[in-house]
Amino acid sequence: MAGKSRGEQRTGLLNGFAAYGMWGLVPLFWPLMKPAGAVEILAHRMAWSLAVVGILLLVMRRWSWAGELLRQPRKLGLITVAAAVITVNWGVYIWAVNSGHVVEASLGYFINPLVTIAMGVLLLKERLRPVQWAAVGVGAAAVLVLTIGYGQPPWISLCLAFSFATYGLVKKKVNLGGLESLAAESAIQFLPALAYLLWLGSRGDATFAAQGPGHAALLAATGVVTAVPLICFGAAAIRVPLSTLGLLQYMAPVFQFLLGILYFHEAMPAERWAGFALVWLALSLLTFDALRAARRGARALREAARAAGAATAAVDTVPVPGGVAGVVGVAAGTAGAVAGAAVSAGPAGSPGTS
Repeated sequence: MAGKSRGEQRTGLLNGFAAYGMWGLVPLFWPLMKPAGAVEILAHRMAWSLAVVGILLLVMRRWSWAGELLRQPRKLGLITVAAAVITVNWGVYIWAVNSGHVVEASLGYFINPLVTIAMGVLLLKERLRPVQWAAVGVGAAAVLVLTIGYGQPPWISLCLAFSFATYGLVKKKVNLGGLESLAAESAIQFLPALAYLLWLGSRGDATFAAQGPGHAALLAATGVVTAVPLICFGAAAIRVPLSTLGLLQYMAPVFQFLLGILYFHEAMPAERWAGFALVWLALSLLTFDALRAARRGARALREAARAAGAATAAVDTVPVPGGVAGVVGVAAGTAGAVAGAAVSAGPAGSPGTS
């Protein structure tokens, strides 16, 4: 990111705030669509998302990926899995918000980084640093405390966290751009969504036409609400460091949590505060560890650059057996060793590489 101008980084930061701000305020949007039920809202979101991203991709003339995707059955299968998992995530979230569980939904996105790390250990055999292990342990204790507080496991939070972590894992293997991926997933979702809406209409239970043009416009706007934050996130991701994005991601659940308490007036007894406090402690540990790992990585790269520069300068001043090639080989070996140490520390915000 060193090559990015301050203007570009400022633009990226504003886009990041916009993306996570919109995701954080989205609980205000879903109740506006009542009396539509959660499944009807979900079906409209899937259908209108395809329309919105389709228009955007047509305007930008970004369709070459579609033919390549159709020729790769394995990647197409992964996209199908991603579409199924995000459908569950969207549906549970919409139902939770419209049923008075905004705080519990926010918890799902607070614990999502912890679930992602746990899945990395279990499925990808990644190694964790000690602080990351501590964070996962504190997170597990938080879930236990919240289970006691709610009188049952916080299944909404767990469903949102595990579905989104699974979605992220699948998306990592697919390696498609944000808009392209949303278009492919929405294309898979479209026919089931359309079939459900037609069935609902045939029963006389659809609200799209029955509740007036304002209600219909709100249902159609679900596609915009889905696409616009994703566009802002994409603009931020190419302009600001990943460590900055990692910190910004907490904006969304913080906003949702505050909305749940201050706007929707959801109950927060002492045991729930205790559970949330443990979650925030776990996230603080993760953030501290990620920033420390990022600093170590940056320091190691600077040392590698200095070592390479010193070895290059020595070529002009000190005769070395083996000639210039020998000096360059020694310098390359030194730089490689230091850079390797940086990589072994793991990238910021993620478990160490195995």
